[in-house]
Amino acid sequence: MKSSKIMAALLSSCLALSIVIAPSAFAAEDAQASSNSDLINEVMNYLETYNLSGVDKDTLIRGAIDGMVNTLDDPYSQYFDKAEAADFENQVDLEYVGIGIKLQYTAKELYIEEIIPGSPAEQVGLKRGDTIVKINGQAVDDTEGDELSGAAGTKVTLLILRNGVTKSYSVTRNDIATTSVTGKIIGPKIAYITLSGFTQTSDEEFAAVLKNMRSAGMQSMVLDLRDNLGGYMDSAYNIASNFMDKGIMMYTSDQSGTLTPVTITDGSKINVPVVILTNEYTASASEALTGALRDNKLATVVGTRSFGKARIQSLLPMSNDDMLKLTTQKYLTPDKEDFNHIGLAPDIEIQGKSAQLITALQIAGMTSFEASGDNHILNINGSAFAGNVGLIKQGNSIYASARVLSALLESDITWDAKNKKVLVTNGAGKTSGFSIASKEALSQNDETFIELNAFKKKFPSLVWSYNAASNQLKLSVK
Repeated sequence: MKSSKIMAALLSSCLALSIVIAPSAFAAEDAQASSNSDLINEVMNYLETYNLSGVDKDTLIRGAIDGMVNTLDDPYSQYFDKAEAADFENQVDLEYVGIGIKLQYTAKELYIEEIIPGSPAEQVGLKRGDTIVKINGQAVDDTEGDELSGAAGTKVTLLILRNGVTKSYSVTRNDIATTSVTGKIIGPKIAYITLSGFTQTSDEEFAAVLKNMRSAGMQSMVLDLRDNLGGYMDSAYNIASNFMDKGIMMYTSDQSGTLTPVTITDGSKINVPVVILTNEYTASASEALTGALRDNKLATVVGTRSFGKARIQSLLPMSNDDMLKLTTQKYLTPDKEDFNHIGLAPDIEIQGKSAQLITALQIAGMTSFEASGDNHILNINGSAFAGNVGLIKQGNSIYASARVLSALLESDITWDAKNKKVLVTNGAGKTSGFSIASKEALSQNDETFIELNAFKKKFPSLVWSYNAASNQLKLSVK
């Protein structure tokens, strides 16, 4: 199972959608259109009559349609038959058949980063942090596609590695309908809200979660838009209305090239500091929301540059119940930034999922941290999050992610390639180095790790402990 293949498939469908009803009469309007239709029919008749191997008329028609759409050289414009259209809409609404897990890939392994509550995976006892060794008896490295998918009611067998012990689990696939918005309060009344997609009900879900966060005393917010591939632009607009009472959300333009402001006139002020988390898979409608809140000075953006899809598709229903998904507009941020194929740059660039989260929580007002976990899982102050602390044990030495350590101490991290050192610079401007040669640091899978005793000598405020029995590391700053 190759992560690049699966993510490429998902990105090919990342969307900002506006539903458009096709005109009732869209037939040929002049002689030229009629002539073109006659020409197409003429070619089709010749193929049916004389082609040596014979042809299927429906296949010819679909091929002609696909050919027309493909000449647009637009990866987001597609023609769907009725079944494909239904599958596409299910995908946008985060509905699928599976076992209910979110996966994380490294160069050496595939493991479970999150378990969806109530899912088949949870019911059979799979846990966050489990490493998947085999799928249906086949080593993960030898798989080619998404072997976890399949028809509802069918089973998939997983060989799982947990705490050094392997065990086989048989999981029955089922329909999974995930909620697109989740929220919880952490630390000093910080609302952490994840928005995983813009479904047709995401705006209603967001409003309900926001109401709960306010009732719990929300004083600031971290809005996690990482890995959010987009969805319905109407939902993004309605969610933006929960942050601003009035103003420009974005500009759009069609074939005419005229910029038209999309304005919010009857929204509500958020009235708390907001931090948005983005990464390279923050795309489309999630970029529109990010740009709207950033340019209206309502949020600070932390993470990495977003995907870069500033184009809107419309869903055009066809007379035979098929559907054409066509790029009909481009959009710009309120400051008129066209970031298509470029992405939105964060205000504060931070690499690494865990370090991004820690930094966002600090900006949102968290001052007391305990980060715990291993090389698969992350807990912040006892609450589960996606990420890990980067635990590595070599002999008697314990290492942790240099990014996590740097984030906890609100320091900057750089790599000295010439001397092969990790450089950590604190807020006062003092730089400390940890070299590979001295084994104070390690470099694995394009990431660096620092030996904790060496780090504590130079940064005494770090407090750490390691539990060998559970293989869990705790990190905090006094």
